[in-house]
Amino acid sequence: MRGIILRWGVNAVAIWVAFRVVPGITPVDNSVESVIVNALIFGLVNAFIRPLMQFMTCPLIILSLGMGALLVNTFMFLLAGWIGIYIGYGFRVDGFGAAFMGALVVSFVSVPISFLLRNVLKR
Repeated sequence: MRGIILRWGVNAVAIWVAFRVVPGITPVDNSVESVIVNALIFGLVNAFIRPLMQFMTCPLIILSLGMGALLVNTFMFLLAGWIGIYIGYGFRVDGFGAAFMGALVVSFVSVPISFLLRNVLKR
């Protein structure tokens, strides 16, 4: 349970950084609650829809030597924003480039934080 909450927090920090750094990504609401809800939506999309998308695009991912996974991440970022807008907490993305950069920023922020937290929790 603690791991799920920590992952949610890591996603929240990464999404907040993407909101601040990437031009073309505008949250519907700038509140902390909105960032937390967006992180929850992003986590649920990655937990339930991303594995299916990776399975369906497995040949593309293999042929592109893993670069197809970046496309899957981009579409998961877009989908999380669309779902969030539907319930009133999401974010708008101005095009594929902004979504691609947003997904990269979320990855670049969440991977080191997750690595650090994993090492701290093992002690």
